[in-house]
Amino acid sequence: MKKFTALPDAVPDPVRAAAAFIPSPSWALLGIEPLRAAMEYASCRLMDRSGHPPGDGHPVVVFPGLAADAQSVAPLVGFCHGLGYAARDWGRGVNTGPIGDIDLWLDALAADIEVLVGDAHQPVSLIGWSLGGIYAREVAKRIALPVRQVVTIGTPITGEAAQTNVSLLYRWVNGALPVLEEAFKARLIAAPPVPTTSIYSRSDGVVAWQACLQPEDHPMIENVEVDGSHCGLCWNPAVLRVVADRLANRPGAWSPYGATREAIDNQ
Repeated sequence: MKKFTALPDAVPDPVRAAAAFIPSPSWALLGIEPLRAAMEYASCRLMDRSGHPPGDGHPVVVFPGLAADAQSVAPLVGFCHGLGYAARDWGRGVNTGPIGDIDLWLDALAADIEVLVGDAHQPVSLIGWSLGGIYAREVAKRIALPVRQVVTIGTPITGEAAQTNVSLLYRWVNGALPVLEEAFKARLIAAPPVPTTSIYSRSDGVVAWQACLQPEDHPMIENVEVDGSHCGLCWNPAVLRVVADRLANRPGAWSPYGATREAIDNQ
């Protein structure tokens, strides 16, 4: 796949400055997250799974969100597997957040993913939900194996804890919030050097939707809006449709969301 360069220096200062003023979602949205997530799960179980482009067997790794594990992302992993991809979760159990030096921790994670999919003969697609999306983006920048694309779901790419409602949860599972230097935050905003899709919802009750928006400074960087809660995004039918469309992009022939479906329909 032809790669492009997206460096931290390419992120405009106004984008970084604007990110600092994004507030966290309202408590009202947060309060109805469990109910909405349950409804989305029910919709996932009842959704029509036919009509999606078939998979080509390439490996797909799914990273769970904070305090989530393989069971939490199982609907998404199972959906991708059902399409015909070699899908699996990240293999580390519960996501408690980075521990110690963040760069070293991410290097170790990238090495683990290399072992996980090292026997594959096709580039890997990385999908991350919430905090797991940050892992997916950063692993794509570090991994020695070829990466086909990155898809993030409700991921606060700005790295600002103030733009989320997870501070208490993070302290509970990790013991403390991570301290991120400004240079590291700038690196988070910079997209990995592969096609990258950020899926977000304006009614997200956990992560401010504005914090999920990537600077669209390259044709293969896109933001795709859906309607859904944060906790239910991994099994939201609209999200699954976007994921199916994105995974169907052929290596070296990436096209924006919707174009893949139109091409298949016109064949």
